[in-house]
Amino acid sequence: MTRVLLLATTTGYQIRSFGEAAEKLGVRLLFASDRCDRLDDPWWDQAIPIRFHDVQHSIDAVVEACTGAPLAAVLAVGDRPAVLAAHVTAALGLPGNSPAAASASRNKLASRRAFTSAGLPTPLFREVSLADDSSALAAECTYPAVIKPLSLSGSRGVMRVDDGRELVVAFERLRRLLRSPDILSERDPVHERALIESYVAGDEYAIEGVLTGGAFRAFAIFDKPDALVGPCFEETIYVTPSRASRQVQQAIVEHIAAAARALGLSHGPVHAECRVNTRGVYVLEVAPRPIGGLCSKALRFCLDDSSVSLEEVLLRHALGEDITRYELQSGASGVMMIPIPRRGVYRGVEGVDAARAVAGVEDVRITAKADEVLVPLPEGHSYLGFIFANGAQPAEVEQALREAHSTLTFVIDRQIDVASR
Repeated sequence: MTRVLLLATTTGYQIRSFGEAAEKLGVRLLFASDRCDRLDDPWWDQAIPIRFHDVQHSIDAVVEACTGAPLAAVLAVGDRPAVLAAHVTAALGLPGNSPAAASASRNKLASRRAFTSAGLPTPLFREVSLADDSSALAAECTYPAVIKPLSLSGSRGVMRVDDGRELVVAFERLRRLLRSPDILSERDPVHERALIESYVAGDEYAIEGVLTGGAFRAFAIFDKPDALVGPCFEETIYVTPSRASRQVQQAIVEHIAAAARALGLSHGPVHAECRVNTRGVYVLEVAPRPIGGLCSKALRFCLDDSSVSLEEVLLRHALGEDITRYELQSGASGVMMIPIPRRGVYRGVEGVDAARAVAGVEDVRITAKADEVLVPLPEGHSYLGFIFANGAQPAEVEQALREAHSTLTFVIDRQIDVASR
């Protein structure tokens, strides 16, 4: 049986979706995740225990586990897994991105430098150390500006600042985040530095696609209709097809392709973000991985009369199949990542049935767990759940998502700070 390795964190939402696609195709899907290697298969999925911070150990673990039964392909869910996947494919001689390209795509400073060298529109930027004096930095910066970590995703730690006072506050906030236990556990020295860059105004878009032999094919351009102007940049609604003009959409695809080339990416899934204004297309990131969380459910492909998931298309692509015959289903679709309104302890939600009853809504998935401590951006890195909708036109989908969200009432208790009592 054909075997494919999927690298993911233990909390990856998409593992089940890839598993369902693999079962449909008759493919044996092997997992490798950052689990405890001292427990005897705690999740009962026979996953290979790896460490994202220890590349050689992880490669050795994969090679040993696959001795006698070679892999046909490697896929990854998430930014850190995508970097390790590049090392694994290079070690096994399988199609994939080079480790250098994957590493550069995860590092915002390396990405900015690559885009600048390629002549792509890029904001002014500077690298800073967490040990720097924030007051001195504040006096040297021009505003508005954005301060961000080099290698966190999902807008975590990203903050807009409009003056020196705000930069000092944001710098200290980012420093605390990057020195928190969950970040330090990554053992990545990149978290000792940060990026300050000029704020780029404009409409923001997300792009999903794939690279084959260096050629980029865009599956979808998502509009982000909610203004992302700060002070944090929490994403909410994605809707496709885009309502941007044909010229703007063509420019977006061309710039994403150029940015991928600048990074050296050549093979596999691509999730990218950009902003567009009168000065052009500013590529914010190009990641060698599929769209995160459950958002992939907003994309459905068709072949003849069959409906196909994004995960199945990517799995077929990884196995070397020609996927040009797979097209997005007609009509419009979208997803809302339900934001966390405030810090506290999640107790429950009301109105889910009413949200599901909204015309055009396909599903509502609440992923927050009872008694979970909720942390909003910029420190947090999760959502309350997801709302999915379909319709004839993008505006209908956007309206359905907003209406469904308005029916939901989340019960969030104030978190008691025991240390202060």
